[in-house]
Amino acid sequence: MKIVQVLPALNSGGVERGTVEFAREIAAQGHHSIVVSSGGRMVDQLVAEGTEHIEMPVHKKSLSSLLQVRPMRKLLTELKPDIVHVRSRIPAWIVWLAWRKMPPSTRPGLVSTFHGMYSVTPYSAIMGKAERVISISDCVHQYILDNYDVPPENITRIYRGLDPSAFNPRACSEQWRATLLKQYPELEGKRIILMPGRLSRWKGQEAFLQMMAKLIEREPGVHGVVVGAAEANKEHYLDELLQLRDKLGLNDKVTFVGHRSDIQAFYGVADITCHMSSKSEPFGRTVPEALACGCAVAAYNRGGASESLNAGFQQGLVEPDNIAAFASRVSDLLRTKYDIYLPKEFYLESQVQGTLAVYESLLQQKR
Repeated sequence: MKIVQVLPALNSGGVERGTVEFAREIAAQGHHSIVVSSGGRMVDQLVAEGTEHIEMPVHKKSLSSLLQVRPMRKLLTELKPDIVHVRSRIPAWIVWLAWRKMPPSTRPGLVSTFHGMYSVTPYSAIMGKAERVISISDCVHQYILDNYDVPPENITRIYRGLDPSAFNPRACSEQWRATLLKQYPELEGKRIILMPGRLSRWKGQEAFLQMMAKLIEREPGVHGVVVGAAEANKEHYLDELLQLRDKLGLNDKVTFVGHRSDIQAFYGVADITCHMSSKSEPFGRTVPEALACGCAVAAYNRGGASESLNAGFQQGLVEPDNIAAFASRVSDLLRTKYDIYLPKEFYLESQVQGTLAVYESLLQQKR
């Protein structure tokens, strides 16, 4: 098949990383893989791994993006792809407006992925106009059914798959561990409680600090590590977190390490990974990432994050928003040895097979 994926940019983030990984896998299987985006730091990797990249300004949340409809129709007419897969709302509008004016007998199959629980507006409804819709978790699947006019038979739930070559129990080498301890000597001899994720109010870093204050009363040998940077123009939130750390007396008990590209190694060195978002996440990628690396996880029992935990490590589930219960659970996990299992449906191979099956089913129906 000739497959075109369209997304705003290729800089960073779960959607972008997932697109690049999926493109690599389908190219390796012999499909003609093309990605259309406004560009970004991941383009070189994408091209090196066998995918063609076409740069196009499909990222602006502005009416000016409608000027890209005709160029997109021209591009699709020239490329003659079998499938166009849209992964974000602005690209979805551009592609759909271009696609609907193409001859039905020759236009490509149109697929979208709901990567989030988007606002229920006409703007977001574009994601449901594709011929086939993929949801990244059961909670997103239900959200689509509850809020958008999409026939149930057109929706397929396919979890975002992890690359086992990156996320596995061997992800942390002794050399990496030694380098980390040299950089952060306060971690030496401590049991590491990890909090990964960009610094954002709803991601739960404040709750994590409050939980650590309670946990240290039970487990004085622990040390918290927060991995992640503040979003652009929200750097002040880091200052607020540092002030809260000081107020709770945790200056020598919690370390902020900023943005890291080696998160898999942190899972390998951690005793427990925490997921404490204050609202349901569509997927919660850090949970299966940690489990794949053999790290126990504690997370609130809601949203997409709870789905992988229910499947692979139910001992880590905690009543939502109960910080005292969370500290108690982390303490229990530290004192007990558990088997950790992550089903194959959370790995990249299953995602690729499931997505290609959606493509093939759509093309068969069109034929």
